[in-house]
Amino acid sequence: MARFPHGLYALTPEEADTAVLVAKVRAALAGGAAAVQYRNKSAAPRLQQEQAAALAAVCRAAGARFIVNDDLALARAAGADGVHLGRDDGDLALARARLGPDAILGASCYDRLDLAAGAVAAGADYVAFGSLFRSPTKPAAARAPLALISAAKRRLAVPVVAIGGITLANAPLAIAAGADALAVITALFAAPDVAAAARSFQRLFEGAMTR
Repeated sequence: MARFPHGLYALTPEEADTAVLVAKVRAALAGGAAAVQYRNKSAAPRLQQEQAAALAAVCRAAGARFIVNDDLALARAAGADGVHLGRDDGDLALARARLGPDAILGASCYDRLDLAAGAVAAGADYVAFGSLFRSPTKPAAARAPLALISAAKRRLAVPVVAIGGITLANAPLAIAAGADALAVITALFAAPDVAAAARSFQRLFEGAMTR
């Protein structure tokens, strides 16, 4: 089973300019982001293909994992390391069969530990819970309590990702609860210095490991 890295999980903003998007992702990787997820639901298929291929190359050069959100076909076409699926984005067991044993399969589990357990049984390499905090990207998303992260760590043998409204101010709460990775969009890519923001998130993990 593929390993999903711990640390900062950079989720891309919806950016129509591929050059701008690539520059932002390069900065996040320079700051230490361990993985990147491409998500752009509003883009036309041709632009999605262009951006996914470009980001796959950038991540490969940086030695970081590249994941595509919600689209198994796009992930395979781009040569991504894996795909992340929500509950309405396809069958996890079927995705695992199509991806093979070496690709990364992630699953959104919202505020439900039972969904996470089922996802792991179907072959997921990591599970994501959230929104942990109020998210500017999905303000109406159901909120997941921090205690759910801790419960998942006790029950499941895969990395647990925290998502939703995560900032440098509240990230330590998620890490203290047991989150192996932090999925961040706004607090990373809307920062005036993306690389510096990424370094700050990574330092939170380094500090937690030394305590």
